[in-house]
Amino acid sequence: MADKSFFIDTSKCTACRGCQIACKQWNKLPGEKTVNRGSHQNPPDVSATTYKLVHFNEVQVDGKPAWYFFPEQCRHCLEPACKETADAMVPGAILKDEATGAVVFTEKTKGLKAQEIITSCPYNIPRVDKKTKLMAKCTMCFDRIKNSLLPACVKTCPTGAMSFGDRKDIMDKAQKRLAEVQKKYPKASLLDPDDLRAIYLVLDDRKLYHKFASAEGKGISRQTALKKLFKPFTDLAAAAATGVEGIRS
Repeated sequence: MADKSFFIDTSKCTACRGCQIACKQWNKLPGEKTVNRGSHQNPPDVSATTYKLVHFNEVQVDGKPAWYFFPEQCRHCLEPACKETADAMVPGAILKDEATGAVVFTEKTKGLKAQEIITSCPYNIPRVDKKTKLMAKCTMCFDRIKNSLLPACVKTCPTGAMSFGDRKDIMDKAQKRLAEVQKKYPKASLLDPDDLRAIYLVLDDRKLYHKFASAEGKGISRQTALKKLFKPFTDLAAAAATGVEGIRS
């Protein structure tokens, strides 16, 4: 089974919250008691029983009001900082499936220092169940994809805002869609696509969507940090090698 990825095109999201409900239904997660906080967003944040949450953010763009929607979920990082942190406490508490890339929390998370795991995540995703002490988050619908089914959220999305498949195909689709969207929205971008398996396309400044929409260099794993640190040198070496080959030819 090939390495998998999500593509979440926020330009197509209508905040219907179908993905949020589908996630609840498939994972048999209970509803949460909510109150009117003056926003359509409910509950206010992800939790141990809400793996998927659509953020609503009302902003002004060129003096006009606009809604920006952001379907929040675990990013299933290529180098998950949560796993790296957990391995130092309870090895095997957090696993990464090598076939799909899914980052999976196990029952061993009960032995973790939850706040350290949460802090290590640059997207502020993991949560702890106060009753069971277990940590939880989006599973990538690991049980579904192992049976050749789409994740529940992707299967439910009525507008095509969510896609899922082999990582190479998803990356190609994301780059192609970005090029299309930038013709009308020049500020459009993909959020941390080289580090994540949940790749978001946004039309504007990422900070207008959600506080933790992008890592911006915080809380990334040691492996990812090293890759970012040495990337300029590896790019330079690659360019030099290409130049040498050009001279030879």
